[in-house]
Amino acid sequence: TMGEAPEPSPQAPLAVLSKVELRVSCKHLLDRDTLNKSDPCVLLLMQSQGQWMEVDRSEVIKSNLNPVFAKIFTVDYYFEEVQKLRFEVYDSHGHAGVGTHDDDFLGGMECTVGQIVAQKRVTKPLFLKYGKFAGKSTITVISEEISGNNGYVELAFRAKKLDDKDLFSKSDPFLEIYRIDDDHSEQLVYRTEVVKNNLSPIWEPFKVSLNSLCSCEEKRKLRCVVWDYDSRGKHDFIGEFFTTFEEMQKAMGENKVQWDCMNPKYKLKKRNYKNSGVVVLLDLKIHRVYSFLDYIMGGCQIHFTVAIDFTASNGDPRNSCSLHYINPYQPNEYLKALVAVGEICQDYDSDKKFSALGFGARIPPKYEVSHDFAINFNPDNDECEGIQGVVESYQSCLPKIQLYGPTNVAPIISKVARVAADEERTKEASQYFILLILTDGVVTDMADTREAIVRASYLPMSIIIVGVGNADFTDMQILDGDDGVLRSPKGEPVLRDIVQFVPFREFKNASPTALAKCVLAEVPKQVVEYYSYKAFPPRCPQPDTPDSNLSSPQ
Repeated sequence: TMGEAPEPSPQAPLAVLSKVELRVSCKHLLDRDTLNKSDPCVLLLMQSQGQWMEVDRSEVIKSNLNPVFAKIFTVDYYFEEVQKLRFEVYDSHGHAGVGTHDDDFLGGMECTVGQIVAQKRVTKPLFLKYGKFAGKSTITVISEEISGNNGYVELAFRAKKLDDKDLFSKSDPFLEIYRIDDDHSEQLVYRTEVVKNNLSPIWEPFKVSLNSLCSCEEKRKLRCVVWDYDSRGKHDFIGEFFTTFEEMQKAMGENKVQWDCMNPKYKLKKRNYKNSGVVVLLDLKIHRVYSFLDYIMGGCQIHFTVAIDFTASNGDPRNSCSLHYINPYQPNEYLKALVAVGEICQDYDSDKKFSALGFGARIPPKYEVSHDFAINFNPDNDECEGIQGVVESYQSCLPKIQLYGPTNVAPIISKVARVAADEERTKEASQYFILLILTDGVVTDMADTREAIVRASYLPMSIIIVGVGNADFTDMQILDGDDGVLRSPKGEPVLRDIVQFVPFREFKNASPTALAKCVLAEVPKQVVEYYSYKAFPPRCPQPDTPDSNLSSPQ
């Protein structure tokens, strides 16, 4: 779905991968108005070069402390960046627009785009200035992807003979569509415009993603409600009907589908009550294409493994010239590369545990050379808690091992490939593996490494190699199939290009984010290529589970 993206050079701006829709609602907002309730409005700010810039703002919802905003915020989404967002809620005062005075500020919340798309729904407390809680106020942000024309449905509705709710004129109807989730809660999918003074309105056609309409489940119940608009926010209920996307699809081609718009109260009271009007679906068009975010939002986890080169050519870690020297004031290149790439990946892994392996060292107790040891020295569980856990294991393992050689990376590629192969047997898009290899020299086992990469290209994994230090890395460029197709020693080509190689020195003077952008830019395309080749669709989003690690103030 991404077209041919040019090779990312450190400076080139990357093509926008996709766009994400964010929907916002709040609960228990503070009441700032003496006579009636607050009139809330949400501002979305994005951090750009350390400054918060306003991107967009929602409509104002009149006198409501639990608003569900119809406004859909759209943000460009980049996998390879940490994109910081801030939501600010204000009490608005009619003509003056939204004042940004402290006394109108109802609270703010910060998070990253990665957190929202990986969890699909984030609920956090709102904070006032200086980190004070804004009472019990919370804000919920739900993300849905829109990319090109990915899994879109286009709908055109009209109504006929609606009940008249106004004394001196006809009703001003608008239609709302709600998706009913597994926990019976309702999620607003779309709110049409208001058609003034008309009992047989024709609403503008609109597009919604299949994910947002029915979570990709055709039989999921939808509730559609017709209201008579009231400028004071007390809309009159005209009627409702229930349907499913499956039923809506009968409106393809020349057919139309119609529903009685029912008011349950009238049905009970009036003997010969038929309906409060009918709603007609005039047309429906569907488009389906899958993208990286479809897989992520379908619950595909990205599992991150780092492999660190502990060969003798790095130099004695106690010596300040060594690439493994631990300088208390300045992380070494191994740590810089690890943190830059790991920070992005951690938003996509719900348990935040990372496998950390070492190669090329003699390890305790027998001091035999190993090319795939856990740096926490736990052979049964090589996972560390978060990036910080990897950093700590790295620092504490250095004094215990003897740097040795040669630089063999095939054993580690094969080790991760075995786990990926088990995953592949599930026939589901549930886990994708990224292996980050940090090395100070050209690999010694080039033939085995090429063979291992060809095998791995058939599995749900990508390999990123960062060359640390000042060695001549010319031979490593072969592995990064950009110059031609990488082949095994027997001549078998890779199924897909899964290796990205960069020398760290090219980014020495750039920010760590530039390194992460360059090495991770290809990953989304590699994920989509793999699952498309396998013809695995995204899993349908699982029912939301409240996430515990996001409730603390950032």
